Amino acid sequence: MTAAARPAPGDARTTAGRAPWRTLDPRTLAVHCSWLGAPLGSLALTALATGGRLDTRAWITLGAIAAVFACVTAAGLVTCLRTRYRVTADSFELRTGLFTRRSRTVPLHRVRNVDLTANPVQRLFGVTVLRAGTAGSDGGELRLEALSRPAAERLRAELLARAGTDRRTEPVLASFDPRRLRFAPLTFWVFGGVFAVAGAAYRVLHEMGLEPWQFGFVRRAFEDFGNSALWLTIPLALLAIAAVGSVGAVVLYVENWWNYRLEWTDSATLGVRRGLLTTRAVSIERARLRGVVLREPLLLRAGGGATVRAVAGGLGDRDENRRRSVVLPPATRAEAVRVRGGMLAPDAPPEAAELTPHPRPALRRRTVRGMIGVVLPVTLSLAVLGALLTPVLLYCAAGFALVAVPVVRALAHDAYRALGHAITGRWLLIRSGTFSRDTVTLDRNAVLAWTFTDTPFSRRAGLVTATAAVAAGEDGYRVRDMSAVEAADFADAATPGVIGEFLYPAP
Repeated sequence: MTAAARPAPGDARTTAGRAPWRTLDPRTLAVHCSWLGAPLGSLALTALATGGRLDTRAWITLGAIAAVFACVTAAGLVTCLRTRYRVTADSFELRTGLFTRRSRTVPLHRVRNVDLTANPVQRLFGVTVLRAGTAGSDGGELRLEALSRPAAERLRAELLARAGTDRRTEPVLASFDPRRLRFAPLTFWVFGGVFAVAGAAYRVLHEMGLEPWQFGFVRRAFEDFGNSALWLTIPLALLAIAAVGSVGAVVLYVENWWNYRLEWTDSATLGVRRGLLTTRAVSIERARLRGVVLREPLLLRAGGGATVRAVAGGLGDRDENRRRSVVLPPATRAEAVRVRGGMLAPDAPPEAAELTPHPRPALRRRTVRGMIGVVLPVTLSLAVLGALLTPVLLYCAAGFALVAVPVVRALAHDAYRALGHAITGRWLLIRSGTFSRDTVTLDRNAVLAWTFTDTPFSRRAGLVTATAAVAAGEDGYRVRDMSAVEAADFADAATPGVIGEFLYPAP
């Protein structure tokens, strides 16, 4: 019997009819103590970079980091020693705390999903973190850090054992495919990831009292760059950044999606398992699945790819939901469509369903926004600087305007063509976006309310944005710039009875 399944010492409430209290795995203590490796590693790196010469600021910074990590480790030890939990016939009970003790009881029918996550250190010690998303007035989630892997799997099965809806789809929807790695460079991380890592490294060094230009190789690189022909070195630098970013994007893709598997794990639970160093397992009940988002970012769409996200309750706040709702990594669009159908089966709407186009003034709005928000301010800034400093900037302003105007018009037309909405069976379809084109398929029964938003400019154009409020996903999904005349009737047809009393009041 593992430590996670032992009754708590001294607890006599293990009589017949009552489930025994369980404790966390003792190896959790070693995981918490391993956190002290970070300040020690920082000290070693700083000493190596400075040749063993540490100033007062570096010592103070390292001491503060070590103190924080020591406090966190001590808190983790207390949490491990003072955590008790058990699963009864109809509820999950959790007790924590030393000075302030907390008891929490959650009915099992409020458990939305159960996720298992293990970082490299936790995997080394054979433990994992269990997080159960819950609903109700307290919301949030239950978190147990950490259990042995077998104990976590058993507890996960216990919490989800009540699901009993018939499954009418293939059990395995998708698995890891090395051919998808070609889509990794078509993501934000090609450029954004390089600058994010560089910024984080600079901040860490700055906090330790070290400046990057103090290193000889950095100083020489900047000097060589400034003394070279910029018309050649700038494109080469961008190419190098793209190459480094592409490699980083592939590595990140492998880390996040290695051993990936999307399947119906039982009669009514959709399971996502993935991860190389840090493993993750997310469970979504069919009863909590409110819809699916087929997302096509600009670069990924140009390469024929797409991703799939679940619109489901119990996945945490908005940031947590964005991380945990992804059920298919960048893949071919055909595969994304297939996975979408498998998640919504047996009555999934056709992906190629005809959508109602939006009025032409929506195109004009997108064009004007691009001109006023991008072309005009940059052109004016360059023109003013050119008049004050050098005529070269005047030519730059003219060149930018000549290039930016057709690009903005093309993007505006693409965004307008993406607009559309429709009602197909019990599903509501919404599509919009150009930099990130999203096709949202929502269960009409999940829409709780409608919000209609306009501005003085949109009212003049006869447009309104209707937002369908859903207790899942992003909380609301917008039908952008639809006809103001048709908006209310469309919302009433999509969700009969929700706004009908406001449209057709009783005499």
